[in-house]
Amino acid sequence: MKFSTEVVVPHGGRKLDYGSRIMLLGSCFSTEIGNMMQDYRFNVLVNPLGTLYNPCSIASSIDRILSGKAFTDEEVIQTNPTDTNAAARYASFWHHSSFARSSAEEFLENANRELSRAGSFLKGADTIIITLGTAWVYSLAATGQVVSNCHKRLAVEFSRRLLTIQECTSILHGIAGSLPDKNIIFTVSPIRHLKDTAHGNQISKSMLLLAVEEVVAGHGNCSYFPSYEIMMDELRDYRFYAEDMVHPSPVAVKYIFEKFRDAHISPLEFKQMESNMRLTKAGRHIQKQPL
Repeated sequence: MKFSTEVVVPHGGRKLDYGSRIMLLGSCFSTEIGNMMQDYRFNVLVNPLGTLYNPCSIASSIDRILSGKAFTDEEVIQTNPTDTNAAARYASFWHHSSFARSSAEEFLENANRELSRAGSFLKGADTIIITLGTAWVYSLAATGQVVSNCHKRLAVEFSRRLLTIQECTSILHGIAGSLPDKNIIFTVSPIRHLKDTAHGNQISKSMLLLAVEEVVAGHGNCSYFPSYEIMMDELRDYRFYAEDMVHPSPVAVKYIFEKFRDAHISPLEFKQMESNMRLTKAGRHIQKQPL
C-alpha cells in the first residue's frame, strides 16, 4: 500500500561530486539546501548577495557578479527609515536585509568583498543551482528598477506586479545563455508565499514552472529538480511544515535533499558524505562544550 504520490525525479545530466564547485542562488530554500551541502563539506557558495526571490533579481545579481562592477555610494539606502526607535542601518536594493550594516562604509566594504569573492567563485564554478521563489516583483516607482528587497521602506516608493510567462521565460533564457558552460539546475521553492494570497501564490508558482519547462527544453545545460512537487505531493501534510505553516520543516528539507542527492550527486560520494557529516556534527558538539 502507498499513502502518498511519489514524484519521479529525473536522474539524467552531470553528477556532482567533491570536485564540483557549486553556487546556489535564490530563495531561502537555496540557503537551506546550500547549508546542508556545506555540512557535507561540498565546495559551495550560497547566495553571495543574500536571499533572492524573483527571476529578475536573480538574473540581475548574476549579471552584476559576472561584470564585477563594484557597488557605490549612490546605491546605498537607509533601511526602515520610519522606525525612529531603531539605529540607522544601510544596505542596497540589490541585497537582502541580512547585508544591512550600521554605516554606509561598512555595508559597501562587505558588499564589495562578497561581490569579488562571488565573481572568482562563479568563474571556476561548474554548477549553478537556482531556486525561484515568486513571480511577483516590487519595482521602484521612480526608476522602474526591480528590487531584491524593499527593506521596510515606505510602500509609496514601490509598485508591485506579477511577471508574465513571457517575461519569466525570457529572463531564464537570458540566465542560461549567460552561463553556457555551467550546469544549471532550476527548482521552484516549496515555500508558500501566502502574503500573495493562496491563489496568488499558485498563479505565481505556475508562471515559474511554465517558464522553467520551456527553458530546460531549449538549453542542454539546464535541468529541473521538482522540490515544489515533492512538497505538494509526497509531503502533503502540515506536519511537514514549520510552525509558520509556510516553510518546510527540517524533516521535509532533509527528505527533499535526499531526493536531490539521489538524482544529482554521484553515488560514489555517498560514503564520503556520511563521513563528512559525522565530522561536522562532532565539530558542533565540541563548540557547544562549556569552557
